[in-house]
Amino acid sequence: MKLNDMTSAGNEIAYRKGRGPGSGNGKTSGRGHKGQKARSGGGVRPGFEGGQMPLYRRLPKRGFNNKRFAPAYITINVSDLEKFDNGAEVNAKTIAEMGIISVPKVNDGIKILGNGELSKKLDVKAAKFTASAKEKIEKAGGTATEV
Repeated sequence: MKLNDMTSAGNEIAYRKGRGPGSGNGKTSGRGHKGQKARSGGGVRPGFEGGQMPLYRRLPKRGFNNKRFAPAYITINVSDLEKFDNGAEVNAKTIAEMGIISVPKVNDGIKILGNGELSKKLDVKAAKFTASAKEKIEKAGGTATEV
């Protein structure tokens, strides 16, 4: 980057259209003369190709995508469980009460990921655990139960 390449950080004045010829943007207000894009409400929808068969209709629609049907777990890390007291029972309700998750309704449950360390003995009940998360919970003396 050179000194002459630098620009100010968003100090541009709003461009006021249609305020006479002295503004440099009067009369047609930057829309040109006539035509579809010059009209009020004019223009075309996204993906419109001027009557040509659009790309999204030319490409084949094949295969199956599981995204709509895949389970939607709320994920939290082992390090987030450190907020609980030693010997506490940890489930979706207690996690929400502690403010770790802000979602009142857990769709398919909570999945515990193994990021971080745990030094407390906890009884954790969740829908899913990663292998490393289960190992860390049990190494700290707690239990990891899938519900």
